[in-house]
Amino acid sequence: MSLKQYEKKRDLKKGVEPAAKKKTGRKSKEKIFVVQKHDASHLHYDFRLEIDGELASWAIPKGPTLDPENKRLAIHVEDHPYDYKDFEGVIPRGYGAGTVMVWDNGTYELIDGSVEDGKLTFILNGEKLKGHFSLVKLKNREKDEWLFMKNRDAFATTKDILKKDKSVLTNRSLKEIEDDA
Repeated sequence: MSLKQYEKKRDLKKGVEPAAKKKTGRKSKEKIFVVQKHDASHLHYDFRLEIDGELASWAIPKGPTLDPENKRLAIHVEDHPYDYKDFEGVIPRGYGAGTVMVWDNGTYELIDGSVEDGKLTFILNGEKLKGHFSLVKLKNREKDEWLFMKNRDAFATTKDILKKDKSVLTNRSLKEIEDDA
């Protein structure tokens, strides 16, 4: 997907969300990931991987998990600009309206696959999400549906990671971000 879809769905003149541009000039070889909790028409978590200067994005309605037994539906959505990685705030009426919080972030290492192949295996090194994960595209679906899965490793657990419910950037909850706005 391209940033044109991101731009087309938003009124960027309101100046809340970052402009649709690729990152430039970053020297680090490490790729970043971010998970943003988004209280829009439905509460969900947006999982984003830095790929080719943009953030490939999946909406995970039930949120990520560290339990290998619990696979999560992930809807592939439009790419987001790299600068979206730090976005927290309240999106006004229109597409995506609601409060956004940076729930987790960190770096990742791609082990195998690509979005085009319909399968990605990677290692996340975040504050909340750590270890081996996979995204696998479901076949014969009308929407671009995937499964987000925790692979078995030393970080796998049945504990509910979603209970860690503060921003990794500002230590605020969604409610506190909304009140501050």
